[in-house]
Amino acid sequence: MAGAKIRIKLVRSPICAPEKHKKIVRALGLRKLNQVVEKPDTPGFRGMVAKIPHLLALSE
Repeated sequence: MAGAKIRIKLVRSPICAPEKHKKIVRALGLRKLNQVVEKPDTPGFRGMVAKIPHLLALSE
């Protein structure tokens, strides 16, 4: 799917998370709780989401 997008929402705070998890949250463009960003549905973004599923909610 060429134009497929995924919506990623930050649902838990990364304050007590390891530094690697915080960097992933920032790399996804998330800054505030309940913020939603749309990213292309690529293996790279899917891998980032798979690393921190306890902090994010995903919708297609």
